[in-house]
Amino acid sequence: MKVTIDGFPIEVEPGTTILNAARMIGGDIVPPAMCYYSKLQGSGGKCRTCLVKVSKGSEKDPRPMPKLVASCRTTVMDGMEVQNITSPEVIEARKGVVEMLLINHPLDCPVCDQAGECHLQDLGYEHGAAKTRYEFDRRTFEKIDIGDKIQLHMTRCILCYRCVFTADQITDHRIHGILNRGDHSEISTYIQKAVDNDFSGNVIDVCPVGALTDKTFRFKNRVWFTKPVEAHRDCDKCCGKVTLWYKGEDVLRVTGRKDEYGEVEDFICNTCRFDKKKTADWVIEGPRNISNKSVIAANHYETLKPLPVVKTNPVLQEANKEQFERETRL
Repeated sequence: MKVTIDGFPIEVEPGTTILNAARMIGGDIVPPAMCYYSKLQGSGGKCRTCLVKVSKGSEKDPRPMPKLVASCRTTVMDGMEVQNITSPEVIEARKGVVEMLLINHPLDCPVCDQAGECHLQDLGYEHGAAKTRYEFDRRTFEKIDIGDKIQLHMTRCILCYRCVFTADQITDHRIHGILNRGDHSEISTYIQKAVDNDFSGNVIDVCPVGALTDKTFRFKNRVWFTKPVEAHRDCDKCCGKVTLWYKGEDVLRVTGRKDEYGEVEDFICNTCRFDKKKTADWVIEGPRNISNKSVIAANHYETLKPLPVVKTNPVLQEANKEQFERETRL
């Protein structure tokens, strides 16, 4: 099937969603997604940040769709034409969605361990408004202890359901879930300290915000001061392919390897994540490739020669020379 997104045509297999078709093209035309996760069945359709405009339904029925649609849930049709960043309507709607997500999200970025790799930060910077119109008290929740490895901050949660799908699909039994309804909905457990499955740590990797964080890494360092290195080991539970985050010679945390859209390539077990934090436990492959758009890249050591602080500008140098000669004569 042939689909055109923001003027870029591409041929995809039947059943492909608009979001995945845009990811095949790549670049800025890829809609943002906070709840969709390609590795998890049933994900998507919760956050509405991936809204797009279908200006042409198909070759058989060229009528546009009457409303904006979620690209992660809408499959392509042959001859379909989609507008993302080229549609002012989509940009305005996405701005409203981001404002809605930020209504109850606290300003914890200065103390949140997710800062620097938070998708909501990126979304707010690219599509958010300068200030909120919300004047009421924010939604807050009491802190509970769900386990010895994972810290839950329900006040930061945007209810993307990723952690619920992860626990449901890659663990033997799911302990936590969504309790209550409406704005009282929360990620929780009926029994405290109950989350102790061998793969429970993966809910940390799939969380797009700082609602679920690593207790062993909590408040230890900012992520942009660490050095990500890819490594692997022989593990009888998982693939053993991870990213080690170094501070000097110490491994501060271990995470699964993520692709350019922040999705884990392979889920890892808790043994690799929490118990193996020595260089001797791993076979080092080399520095992780970091996108230049990421704040982590500012302190990355792949560039052996530090970039110059002041760049050479011939025009400015000539102007400075003329100014210096003029002042010398005076």
